[in-house]
Amino acid sequence: MTARTRAQMVEETRAKLIEAGRKAFATKGYAASSMDDFTAEAGLTRGALYHNFGDKKGLLQAVIDQIDAEMLVRQRAAQARGRTPWEGFLNEGIAYIEMALEPEIQRIMLLDGPAVLGDPSQWPNQTACLRTSTQTIAALIADGIVKPVDAEAAARLINGAALNAALWIAAADDPHAVLEKVVDAFKHLAGGLLRTEG
Repeated sequence: MTARTRAQMVEETRAKLIEAGRKAFATKGYAASSMDDFTAEAGLTRGALYHNFGDKKGLLQAVIDQIDAEMLVRQRAAQARGRTPWEGFLNEGIAYIEMALEPEIQRIMLLDGPAVLGDPSQWPNQTACLRTSTQTIAALIADGIVKPVDAEAAARLINGAALNAALWIAAADDPHAVLEKVVDAFKHLAGGLLRTEG
């Protein structure tokens, strides 16, 4: 067996387990999902699960990383639809907030993820998101669109507002009603960064 073939088999095993974990976490939730659910669904042994992810928590992290990457692609697409750099920036934040309505994202990313893995603002993917937001705000400042504030501070506050809004929507009895209020308030909050003419 060549090294390439071995590497492909490892990747296929990981992909099967992530797919099985994602399905179980989305339908049953983290607490009700068992190692046997993942391995039976993937047609693999517990040993394969332990070898690739360590435990159920490690599998959850891998599933969250996969969903997060997909969410990022969608946010970037929303940003690209903006007619101006500012509108693109707003679109990206609103797209993230709106995804909180999706059952899979609600359950895995916003309810079970924080309960199992801790504060989402400390997850590795949030660091990359923060860096991108800081760069975007710095560019908006350089272009004279946003007031000359500390770009990282502004990015942390905007990202925190979007994350907390998504967490609120996911936990709400009426997520759609909360979304409407949140998007309006988010636009006003972010709008405070804009440089006013005069």
